[in-house]
Amino acid sequence: MNYCTSRFQAIRRDAREVNIGNISIGGNNPIRIQSMTTTNPEDIAATVAESIKLAEAGCEIVRITAPNVKAAQALKTIRTKLDEARCYVPLVADIHFLPQAAMEAALHVEKVRINPGNYADKKKFVQLEYTDKAYQEELERIYTAVSPLILRCKELGRAMRIGTNHGSLSDRIMNRYGDTPLGMVESALEFIRIAQSHGYYDIVLSMKASNPKVMIEAYRLAAAKMAEENMAFPLHLGVTEAGDGEDGRIKSAIGIGTLLFDGLGDTIRVSLTEDPVHEIPIALELAKRAEALWKRPLVDHADLLIDTIDPYSYNRRESLEITLSNNTGLGQDHFPRVILRLDDALHDGVKAVRTVLDIHARYKENRVEGLLFPLQKPEEVPALLTLIQVLEANVPSFWVEINTVEALKALSTLSKPQIGRIGLVIKTQTIELSDGLAAAQALDAFLSLDTHPEFIKEHALLLKAHEGLLVFTCSQPLTTLHAIGTYRALAEALKEHGIESPIWLRSTAAMTTLPHESHRTACLLESSILLGSLLCDGIGDCVSVEGEEDPAAAIVLAYNILQGTRNRFSKTEFVACPSCGRTLFNLEETTQKIRAKTTHLKGVTIAIMGCIVNGPGEMADADFGYVGGAPGKVNLYVKKNCVEHNIPQAEAVERLVNLIKSHGRWVEPE
Repeated sequence: MNYCTSRFQAIRRDAREVNIGNISIGGNNPIRIQSMTTTNPEDIAATVAESIKLAEAGCEIVRITAPNVKAAQALKTIRTKLDEARCYVPLVADIHFLPQAAMEAALHVEKVRINPGNYADKKKFVQLEYTDKAYQEELERIYTAVSPLILRCKELGRAMRIGTNHGSLSDRIMNRYGDTPLGMVESALEFIRIAQSHGYYDIVLSMKASNPKVMIEAYRLAAAKMAEENMAFPLHLGVTEAGDGEDGRIKSAIGIGTLLFDGLGDTIRVSLTEDPVHEIPIALELAKRAEALWKRPLVDHADLLIDTIDPYSYNRRESLEITLSNNTGLGQDHFPRVILRLDDALHDGVKAVRTVLDIHARYKENRVEGLLFPLQKPEEVPALLTLIQVLEANVPSFWVEINTVEALKALSTLSKPQIGRIGLVIKTQTIELSDGLAAAQALDAFLSLDTHPEFIKEHALLLKAHEGLLVFTCSQPLTTLHAIGTYRALAEALKEHGIESPIWLRSTAAMTTLPHESHRTACLLESSILLGSLLCDGIGDCVSVEGEEDPAAAIVLAYNILQGTRNRFSKTEFVACPSCGRTLFNLEETTQKIRAKTTHLKGVTIAIMGCIVNGPGEMADADFGYVGGAPGKVNLYVKKNCVEHNIPQAEAVERLVNLIKSHGRWVEPE
């Protein structure tokens, strides 16, 4: 069951073209950029103004919530006012619960979004068993409920998004498939099959989750399942409730970027708990990278197309344990380690020491677990030795990138007690494997090979014999594969020959999709896509962000990517929805208040929701929830269970802190 043409090259999935007003999605059209207004739709002037602002920023499709029939009726005037302002951006009505609102909205806007989990469906999270007969009766009830909207959209030429959310699956789906990506996909396919029975095909599909791993698996499964049923509907990509700031951008890049590089995705929305205008530049950057890859000429790589990873469920690659300088482990069951590259460390050792100590002082949980020093000349060896001796109490591992045979020979003359257990990093195109192995054995070092799959196949027996002291990495992609595909091919080559050495993921300037862009946003997105996609595949035992000039920012970004992929937690995880017209409090302001009080709670996940539109399932991925219950009132959740109702908003943050304390998850901040 394949979800894409290749996981090594970016080949765009063929999707049918769907018209949404004056633009089209799918086919050969560009990736379309979407966002959503935060205003109450009944405030027509504010909604029109925000829609224009989004369109001017580059948003091509604007979504507006329609929580009731009155709000849906307001869409008519909003559409008229936008046309009068010569802003012809297509509008999407966001519908939850009310078929009547959907029927009204379809009269006025170009597209209607419905959520299968709460559109005329039962969602009380009651544990029931459905017999095949009972299940079929539920499907017949859904058919009756959704058919009028499908027929109206067909008659009026409206498009429809069937938007499944991980947190809002119905009882019927939950009891047959569980709270799983497969359940998300089947929930949507039930509605698609109904639409097709009416000869209606103007459908866009989405599979959103706040956890990028779940989101990636669900979209891949959706593409595969559609292919099995000869469906080719366009995909709307998004990580829902990604949050704000760097975390929100990282999670969005991991989820959206991974799928775009797989060739999936026809329209995207970056969901940030910020002014929605801030979403547009990030979405444009992601789309630009995918479209650049999709335009590359395809090369037949039959020898590299072996792919044994299960893309629909997470399993970490098995790797041997390597012991670093102070008995810290790398590989096997250890968290992925974070390595920092310092290019000028051997020329300014004082600066390097200060950098490491400053990072450890500022970021208690974001430790430098490895330092990478480029060793260019033999005369730099004494400086290297001094730096290691000064920092060995603060850093678990030291990696020396050696670019010349002369430098390798000079390093090999040191005795083991002088230098401790270091890692030698060599490019196999520059230094012979035999020389690297001899130096590593002489120094009792481990050897990191910067190499490619072909080298592994040529030297498989020798590499297998020394797998216990090897680490594999790649600082430059194969010319015919993208960076993700290069690492995937590397992992497959190791597996083919039974080599279980750890893999080091390096986000270098050479690994970027658009290598001439060096600004901070580019580094964040490129690193998140590369490292994030591979970590979600289960590949990676250590990581380094080498395209960021600020060492502290590089370390923080690496840890944030590990957290975004749920591979390693170094701080509180926030699941925060973007604001919309349903929101019952100021989301940006409230998120910052909660973050200020709780950001030190390593391993705790807190959901911050403006409303409970998708039901308690939105708490599925969180330990605690802070949810708008009514104007000025907040409900608090533990997992999916609401434990405190209608708390005055002024008291809610402190009550949340008390709730965390009562469950033994609180620690005092340093």
